[in-house]
Amino acid sequence: MGMLSFRAMAADTLLIVGDSLSAVYRLPANTSWPTLLNTQWKKRGGMPDIVNASISGDTSAQGLARLPGLLLQHHPRWVLVELGANDGLRGFAPPTISQTLSQIIDQVKQAKAQPFLMQIRLPPNYGKRYGDAFYAIYPTLAKQADIPLVPFFMEQVAIKPEWMQDDGLHPNQAAQDFIADWMSGKLAPLVTHH
Repeated sequence: MGMLSFRAMAADTLLIVGDSLSAVYRLPANTSWPTLLNTQWKKRGGMPDIVNASISGDTSAQGLARLPGLLLQHHPRWVLVELGANDGLRGFAPPTISQTLSQIIDQVKQAKAQPFLMQIRLPPNYGKRYGDAFYAIYPTLAKQADIPLVPFFMEQVAIKPEWMQDDGLHPNQAAQDFIADWMSGKLAPLVTHH
């Protein structure tokens, strides 16, 4: 019993370090999929608190720069890394992106937290060769670091025009509930087997 009450006091935290796809671009923050997922998990009980430290427009290097402070502040048990899309949209070299993401993963591990890496795919208009090289960064890194690769929710969302903002890059309000449910299905198994 003592152990249980202690755990209830110090709820485990899942930290999300991402960009506009998790910070929700041009939408109220309280309607974002991480907020909805946190509410869903609170009702369920026994699930970690979700801290969404995502910032629209962040590159992986900006995420890396913010990471030490976030790890110190939140002491997460798990960290979902949802970064790289902005690097890709700016055409950064895949080896550079890979190196930065690798540093993020290492720092998370050094902080005794478990990293999860989210797969990112660029819109097709960025060219097949670059798009494929970019996409390949993620499974390669996840394998090297021996960490879970979380599928990209945008692949489920972008195919439905009614779920997309008019920029064609960001999910709209209507998509957030779906993303929260879908991400719950992917993340819950990763955070519940202790």
